[in-house]
Amino acid sequence: MKLKVSEAVIACLELEGVDTVFGHPGGAVLPIYEALRTSNIQHVLVKNEQSSAHMANGYGRAKDSVGVCLATSGPGATNLITGIATAYMDSIPLIAITGQVNSKKIGTDLFQEADVIGSTEPFTKNNYLIKNKNDIPRVFKEAFHIANTGRKGPVLIDIPRDIQDEIIDFEYPETVEIRGYKPTLSGHSRQIAKAVKKINEATQPIICVGGGIGSANCREELYDFVMKTKIPVVCTLMGVDSFPNDSEYFAGLLGSHGYPFVNDAMNKADLIIVIGARFTDRSTAVISGKNTHQHIVHIDIDPAEIGKNIKTQTPIVGDARLILEELSQNDYSLDIKKWTDNIKYSRKTYMEETLSKVWPLEGTNPFRLIKAVSDYSTGKSLLTSDVGQNQIWASHYYIANQERRYLTSGGLAPMGYSLPAAIGARFALRDDTKVTSVMGEGGFQMLMGELALVKEYNLDIKVIILNNNRLGMVRELQLHAYNKNSFHGVDIAFNPDFMKLAEAYGIKGYQIRNDDDISDVLSQAYASDEPCFIECIVHPDFPTMPNGRWE
Repeated sequence: MKLKVSEAVIACLELEGVDTVFGHPGGAVLPIYEALRTSNIQHVLVKNEQSSAHMANGYGRAKDSVGVCLATSGPGATNLITGIATAYMDSIPLIAITGQVNSKKIGTDLFQEADVIGSTEPFTKNNYLIKNKNDIPRVFKEAFHIANTGRKGPVLIDIPRDIQDEIIDFEYPETVEIRGYKPTLSGHSRQIAKAVKKINEATQPIICVGGGIGSANCREELYDFVMKTKIPVVCTLMGVDSFPNDSEYFAGLLGSHGYPFVNDAMNKADLIIVIGARFTDRSTAVISGKNTHQHIVHIDIDPAEIGKNIKTQTPIVGDARLILEELSQNDYSLDIKKWTDNIKYSRKTYMEETLSKVWPLEGTNPFRLIKAVSDYSTGKSLLTSDVGQNQIWASHYYIANQERRYLTSGGLAPMGYSLPAAIGARFALRDDTKVTSVMGEGGFQMLMGELALVKEYNLDIKVIILNNNRLGMVRELQLHAYNKNSFHGVDIAFNPDFMKLAEAYGIKGYQIRNDDDISDVLSQAYASDEPCFIECIVHPDFPTMPNGRWE
């Protein structure tokens, strides 16, 4: 079958099962857009190319598939970079397609030329500059395979404008053979046997899970393993929805912004089983290293992550789902009831005390707000959070479980992620799933233009802004770093009238000024099947953690 390269690009996407592409047109991708116009693939026109990558991110995570974004050359491609780097650090499968100037003119600084291959090489699993028109079918087959296998991540395909108009004999490969790319899937039997032995010897074990549980689609396998061993589970930011937060065996978030009792347990544990987590600085900063009897088992598809940040005694390289299945086939005889009961009590006490605490501050208590959002998100639901205080509040008090998903960015953590990720998830979940986007007013204003898209498609998304007239977490970091006793007198950041902004976009707006407004506003918002914008007034001094400034 003879096709233009631009038509072949769309044919490749269709054969990979792609039904939605997020992008923004430009001169260097006009042929691809013309082919897209006559295809069965839905194109979602974003307001900023960074958003298209975040939307593809949210779409892929919500649908457990590969998201696709599309941009023109030069500024279009460079605007994608933040979203591509976000997907790379969080191990999210993504295909980014960019246009490029004519192949014979590359390197001559043409209008809207940028070296996107060189720019993205450090944070893509692979990238391709198409030089031969006949490579298109092979490249796309490889790209989807690479993005969605092993440690998942983004792949970029850069296609010069002149090549897009060339004709090829199109035949899509049925298989992929990439020399040197053979991810290890099955865990080493001896290492698994060693892990089983350590589990049975443990008196104070903990399981630490990250985003790799979702990537491997093994939430059920993790649940089965925990039910068999009765070992408490802690999570990283990327792993919040890996295990039911309402389970008696769920302890909570660890790390620099985690629950204090969880971090205490991490230091007391004699066995830590890390599954699908990078164990980075935010997680390991709280581990003192003084427990010389502590044994760490680290399970990950990427051998480079094992032992990178903290010494590991039992490394197991492989797919988390396969390894969990094998671990669950063994018999366990742990006697850890006292250890488990103490952690259960600590979590129950912590949640009750922090939610009931009376703060000497006006405005809305964000802990109670997020817990209320979780309560109103009955049935299937998905919440996205941004970076900053809102991210920590959401990860602490949103009760994720089998029906409630939680998406955030734990690696690059760019401001502005939440709204486009929620939009992408909404396009993926074309059902009655409740989708909520939580963010601070600072992160919202990074990519707030996407509200137009929410209105254009009448997307049922509840957009919640936690407005404290500050870049709250940065402010706390400044307070800690420079030993200031007070930030009184610091200029309040200028913000628009968010209710008028919602009205300008034609979206129903609500305002929560204090805790008394929470129930009334959320009951109205979640009873509607249309987009809603909710501004919550939070006092600038409300801390990220309950044991913050006012303790």
